[in-house]
This record gives sequence, structure tokens and C-alpha cells, in this order.
Amino acid sequence: MEAKPVLSQLTPYKQGKQTKEIQQEFGLERIVKLASNENPYGYSNQVKEALLQGLPDFNIYPDGYTAELRSALANKLEVAESQLVFGSGTEEIIQMLCRTYLAPGSNVVTATPTFGQYKHYSLIEGAEVKEIEVTADGYHALDKMLEAIDEKTRIIWLCSPNNPIGTVIPKEAFEAFLNNCPKHVLIAFDEAYFEYVDPEANIDVLSYIKSHNNLIVMRTFSKAYGLAGLRIGYGIANHMIIDKLNVVRGPFNTTSIAQQAALVALSDDVFITNSYEKNKTVKASFKNFLNQIGWKYFHSETNFLLVETPISGIDVFQYLLERGFIVRPGELLGIPKTIRVSLGTGEDMEDLQRVLLEFHNEAIVK
Repeated sequence: MEAKPVLSQLTPYKQGKQTKEIQQEFGLERIVKLASNENPYGYSNQVKEALLQGLPDFNIYPDGYTAELRSALANKLEVAESQLVFGSGTEEIIQMLCRTYLAPGSNVVTATPTFGQYKHYSLIEGAEVKEIEVTADGYHALDKMLEAIDEKTRIIWLCSPNNPIGTVIPKEAFEAFLNNCPKHVLIAFDEAYFEYVDPEANIDVLSYIKSHNNLIVMRTFSKAYGLAGLRIGYGIANHMIIDKLNVVRGPFNTTSIAQQAALVALSDDVFITNSYEKNKTVKASFKNFLNQIGWKYFHSETNFLLVETPISGIDVFQYLLERGFIVRPGELLGIPKTIRVSLGTGEDMEDLQRVLLEFHNEAIVK
């Protein structure tokens, strides 16, 4: 049997070591995971209460139309139900877009560094990937991305806030980009961290969908809503895009329990507000600490910080790992001498700062 030739050039996603494995390897009792940008405050108690009161019938296939969640989300976002598509996290929406619009001979434009699955799924469909480096301060180089577009370009990927950096695309820059992007190119705008963005930095991308038929916005319940383990996300676009995505979408691609949990989570605005405020406080404290020891970091509108390290990010990662803290080394993200730190609880971050200070004094201050 012969698979697609491009698959020999790609590798499966490799997750880090599991908590129990790290505990056994280093003889640790406590592990603090700060590597996957999860919500350290869990998820809404209302979700837990709803699931305890009654689980869906697992012997019955889920609602393939996601009717209840679709209705509630359409009402909350003030869009038509026909403008929504659901997936197993935004990652499946990305995969659907690639299956729908890409073929050998086509190309996509993306920033680098950014979320790696844009490139991964684009290559699988045989498309060329044009990667445009972000600016020195970590923002999308939108003018250069526009210049990279040609008649074979099918999708341009925008991640705002951008993972793994955390920067958002400014409103004026986005509007200029939107007005100059050719209509034959689909603009895929990933807002996985939307709920963490400061309101003053939010450019309300959804408001542009009515006037731009080539725009889709992607969001998720995995980050601020704390439902990463249930895998559910969604896309918002005009119905013509959604209709095509539904052709390639699996008929029962989101589970009953994920739909039920997301429906309840959507109504708990207090939990989202509290998560945002706690994250804002912890981020300010961590930035203040980094300023004190002289470590630089990129601006972030998310629940993580990309921190520049004075030596290899791998070495800092290993030092922290041996002391019970899991972060993401920048070398794995294409950004050497950095670490990406998910923002944990206040207690977790205080403990991390203590260990980082020890590292700084041992390895840097001699």
C-alpha cells in the first residue's frame, strides 16, 4: 500500500511526558503543568452540576446538527444558525477548511511562528505553504503576507491572538488587509484565545463577515471555557462557506457530552469574567517578576507569555521539569532561546517564580 508521499515528510503530533511519568522519573510529588494553555481554574461549576444531574445516552448517536448549542450560540453571537459549523476543537475546523479548499497546485499563506496545524493540514492536501516571518515584536507582517498571495492562493491563515506569541492584529492593520485581500482567497481568522483579549484590543472580527464573503472566524471551548478534554470548537462565516464545510464534516463529529457541556458553559458569563480577571492579575505579576530579573517577553493578549531566555530554552525547560514545572521550550516552536509559559494560578506562578529566580542566580548571575 502506498500513502501520500507528503506524509513521509511529516511527523505525528508528539505530546510531552505525562504527569505520572515525570513524577516517577524525578521523584516528585507535585507537578505544575504550564505547557498547553489550559484554564488553570477548571471549568464552570454549572457544567459539573448539569453533568451530575444527568448524562446523555451514550448508546445513541449525538445530534449531528448540534441543534441546541447552535441555537444558543447563534443567539449569543447575533448570527444566523446557518452561519455556524462545529468541530472537535478548532483543529477539526482547520482540517475541514483544508479538505474543502486545497488541492495539489494550490497554496496557502501563513505567518511564522504560528499554530503549526495550519501548515500540517495544508501540506497533507498537497498545497504549498508560504510562510512569512512575523515582525521583530511578534506581529503578523500583513503587508508581506498580501504580497505573497497569487492566483493559486486559496487560504490565508491569521491567528489572533497568535499562538505561540500572544500578539493580536491591530484593527486598522486588519481593515487595510481585509480591503486589499483578493476575493478568491479565504481569510481564516483563528480566535482560540478570544475570551482573554483586553476589550480595548478586540477588533470585533465577526462584524466584518456580513460585508466579506471570504472570511471565517474560528473559536473554541477548549481555552477560557476549560473544556479542552471534551474537544469542541466552532466556525462562523457566511452560509455558502458553511454549506461546503458541512459536506466534508463527519455526520456525528461532536459528542453528546461535549455539546451538553458547551451549552451550559456558554451561559456562565461569570466564570469567563473571573477567569479573565484572574489571568490578567497573574500575568501582570509574572511580567513584573520578569522585569525584575531582566528577562524580556512578548506582548500577550492570552493566558500565556513567550519569554526570551538567556540560554537555550531547552535547558531552561529541563531545569524546570526536574523541579516539577512543565513549560514549552521555544526550540519546539521554531523560536530558539525562549519558553512559552501558560499562566497558572497565583500559587503556581509564585512557585514558578521562585524556581526561575534560583535558575537565574545559578546559571546567569555568577
